Amino acid sequence: MSATTFMQAKVGGLPKPFWALWGGTLVNRLGTVVSPFIGVYLTQGRGMSVAAAGLVMGVYGAGALLSQLVAGVLTDRIGRRATLTGGMLATAVTMVALGYSTTLPALLTAMFLLGLVIDAYRPASNAMVADLISPHDRPRAYGLLFWAINLGYAVGMTAGGRLAEMGFSWLFWINAATSLVFAVLVWRAVPETRPESAAKGTGFAVVLKDRLMVAFTLVVLGNALVYMQTVTMLPVAMTEAGLTTGQFGLAMALNGVLIVVVQPLVSDLIARLDWARTMALGIAVMSVGFGLTAFVTSTMGLALTIVVWTVGEIATAGIAGTVVAALAPSHLRGSYSGLFGFAWALAAVLAPLIGGALLEISPMALWFTVAAVGLVSAAALLTLGPAIRKRAALNEF
Repeated sequence: MSATTFMQAKVGGLPKPFWALWGGTLVNRLGTVVSPFIGVYLTQGRGMSVAAAGLVMGVYGAGALLSQLVAGVLTDRIGRRATLTGGMLATAVTMVALGYSTTLPALLTAMFLLGLVIDAYRPASNAMVADLISPHDRPRAYGLLFWAINLGYAVGMTAGGRLAEMGFSWLFWINAATSLVFAVLVWRAVPETRPESAAKGTGFAVVLKDRLMVAFTLVVLGNALVYMQTVTMLPVAMTEAGLTTGQFGLAMALNGVLIVVVQPLVSDLIARLDWARTMALGIAVMSVGFGLTAFVTSTMGLALTIVVWTVGEIATAGIAGTVVAALAPSHLRGSYSGLFGFAWALAAVLAPLIGGALLEISPMALWFTVAAVGLVSAAALLTLGPAIRKRAALNEF
């Protein structure tokens, strides 16, 4: 196979508006330098106590829970392009406001608004991909967006750490600038894709009547509860197991490297497989990987478990978004994507609460429970497979 044919199979055949959306997503994620360091900023930059900083970050979580639901409805009612652009513009303004907030009421307000707007682009972006891309190519398209997000976030994390040493104000201005670039790029290069029928029958009351979508959302919640342990209890558990933060960071770098290198190479292959079975297999592999963490006592052991669950993560990349697009009527793609995003936002709140309580009992209690939740989610998805395939076939016509 020639290099041209190889690249065509990986990235060819997708329309120009998709690549504008992809490029904007990458730029935005490259500039995501505030969120990973917000706790450090509040305690060191603003001199807040840990308890006060926790309160401020909790308000951010409340905004994030509402974000996906509100943005999903707006995506269907006012349009994909307007919602995405508006969310990014609001993010830029809120970033600057947060950077110059000094009082507790101002910080609470700014953080709530940031949680509300920073990821409001996701339902609109997911709906745009479904509108622009044929069902056959959607797994590949969503997988490429997943790759852009991971690449951008990895670079942004590295750059953010260096910028924070120069002064926290750099973080807010750069994050605001990349949000603005994303907004302008989408407004100029991506046409509105909302179908005319979207003006009627929108809202979550309609979505919640779809029992298949609600069931799939519960599967997603289970998967998200497993995965969110990577940024909540996994660092704590590994520290308690005797690893240093440097050793943990070195091992975790494997996750980003494998995704950046491997995922684009296999996205077209995954696209040809059955969606439900592939995603179920990926969740099961992830669950086994996290279950094995109970036995980790060294950096090498952690690295091996990370390789296992990253393989599962790569297998699921792009599939969940594809399933949501297949389940949703065209005029409700934003609301369906909003419910999907809400599952992840809810997991971000629940994962540390549940994981922390289990870790206090023992590492085995935590990781075996996490693995069990994942395996149950994978089994549930297999049972939903026939219904998903039937709905996807109906919605293609």
